Amino acid sequence: MHRLHEFEYELYLHPLTGKNDMAHHKSALKRIRSDRKKATQNRYYHKTTRNAVRALRATTDPKKAAEMLPVVSAMLDKLAKNNVIHKNKASNLKSSLAIYIAKL
Repeated sequence: MHRLHEFEYELYLHPLTGKNDMAHHKSALKRIRSDRKKATQNRYYHKTTRNAVRALRATTDPKKAAEMLPVVSAMLDKLAKNNVIHKNKASNLKSSLAIYIAKL
């Protein structure tokens, strides 16, 4: 069995708890690495989408807001498709943004 050196264990500490993930197989170590990479990407896309929603809500120009809505809706749909946010949350956000634009 492949034994990990102590320095290799340091690479696999849980980012929030700081505890060791206790992976004992190569495939489990790879899964930890790929999960971290995906989590980082998901955090980035989620934050970017939230900023886009904020920017849309801050817009007071109806034309500019109408142009931004399809872009923001697509971003929300992608997050929902990848289970970063719940599909109902995406729908609720898109609906509220559409109502906001209609009121402009």
